[in-house]
Amino acid sequence: MKTNLRSAVHLSRKWTSILLIISFSAFLLYGCGSEDASNTVVILNYGKYFDPEMLDQFEEETGITVKYEEYESPEEMYAKYKAGSIRYDVACTSDYIIQKLIQEGETLEIDFDNIPEYSNIDPKYIDYCKNFDTDNRYTLPYFFGTVGILYNTTMVDPAETDTWNVLWDEKYSGQIIMENSVRDTYMVAQKLLGASCNTTDLDLLDRSLDLLLEQKPLVQAYLTDETADHMAIGNAALAEVYSGEAAYAESMNENLAFSVPKEGSNMWVDAWFIPKTCRNKKNAELFLNYLCRPDVAMVNFDYVYYATPNKAVFDQLDEELQQDETIFPSDETLNNCEFFKPLDEITTNYYTELWEALKSY
Repeated sequence: MKTNLRSAVHLSRKWTSILLIISFSAFLLYGCGSEDASNTVVILNYGKYFDPEMLDQFEEETGITVKYEEYESPEEMYAKYKAGSIRYDVACTSDYIIQKLIQEGETLEIDFDNIPEYSNIDPKYIDYCKNFDTDNRYTLPYFFGTVGILYNTTMVDPAETDTWNVLWDEKYSGQIIMENSVRDTYMVAQKLLGASCNTTDLDLLDRSLDLLLEQKPLVQAYLTDETADHMAIGNAALAEVYSGEAAYAESMNENLAFSVPKEGSNMWVDAWFIPKTCRNKKNAELFLNYLCRPDVAMVNFDYVYYATPNKAVFDQLDEELQQDETIFPSDETLNNCEFFKPLDEITTNYYTELWEALKSY
């Protein structure tokens, strides 16, 4: 895997995302209801999470028209799906949102007999999916990773980064970036308090807010996709970040390194599922089989740079990349992490209030 190729691909992502959004908007305005639905597949996915050329290739190979829409956060995906204005055939999102949708009866069982390339998925990561899909009936893992600290080794002593406490160190005032995500940001405070990131204890959530309010004067910004770029060009010393974004930033700046603190963190799996709105289950399963193919999965891995559960892809990587723990965390690291779980309505609403309180302070 060549990092110069990886960087070049990444630089074009914003433009390809814009083109994808424009294309899908045209579909909403002109195509909905006027086209033979049996010859389409309507896909919902995170932004910049699938190489557009692979979508074109799928259309060419199958003759199926792809309607593709993107979103930014799991919560946005949930709201978009529940709005019901579009009947999605297949979607990808984070574990705890999928678990919520399963609980709500919003998912269809996948017929894995129609997905022979599923054999390329490492059983180890299929087992991880049992944390949110108990019987592995509804999901197909796509990428996985952790949340940790990306830091500049010319500005920060690596020995300090084994704990989340470093993000509260006043000597880094104005040099800290946090995730613009309620659960990811509150997870850090919860781990420092020795609590689960799935706590429903409102008093503990209040204490988490107190910690984050204490930290806020030190925070340069709350960001999402921009974090890696800011770190790569030296705009900050430390950032809470997803492991794949950390790997991308490291490929652009050799002074960057990544740590998952000893207090523990979040392990996540983003997976594909078939929602009950699906009108074209055959096409959806054909698409799932396609993305499990080693050639397609390799291109998407190189485009996204998050850890792939596709063993056929992993086995083709050079040893240095296979042993890169930023991308492929050790079992010890993963075993010290928690999956997010869907929260009850009271806790969810309280999180919203706490997030608004933090951002408006």
